[in-house]
Amino acid sequence: MPQDSAAQRAPQGELAIRTLAMPADTNPAGDIFGGWVLSQMDVAGGLIARVETGGRVATVAVDSMTFHLPVFVGDAICCYGAVKRIGRTSIAIHVETWALRGGAGERVLVTEGLFTYVAIDDARRPRVIGSG
Repeated sequence: MPQDSAAQRAPQGELAIRTLAMPADTNPAGDIFGGWVLSQMDVAGGLIARVETGGRVATVAVDSMTFHLPVFVGDAICCYGAVKRIGRTSIAIHVETWALRGGAGERVLVTEGLFTYVAIDDARRPRVIGSG
């Protein structure tokens, strides 16, 4: 997605996580490591999936991931998620990560992806969604 069009829209979905990018999360180039951002997105999507499915979930796939802009030390990142589809035992959540530059300044879309989770029971086996 071209950044110009992303900057002109609001985040899609509900806010699931807001956290601060810290120096310990950087790659050798000094920017925030993409794996750290991906892990925050996975947690955010998992929180939404847990509520929507009524119980435990496990990540089974990251179906797509697009990095639009780097995240910098000191950015507050906000992960928003929206349900894209619900199956018998799985749910797909579209997660967007927006950075607030300079604390609460400019808001920019930095990455987005589609995460799939499977609802699981206490034995960690797939369960029908809604049968928590």
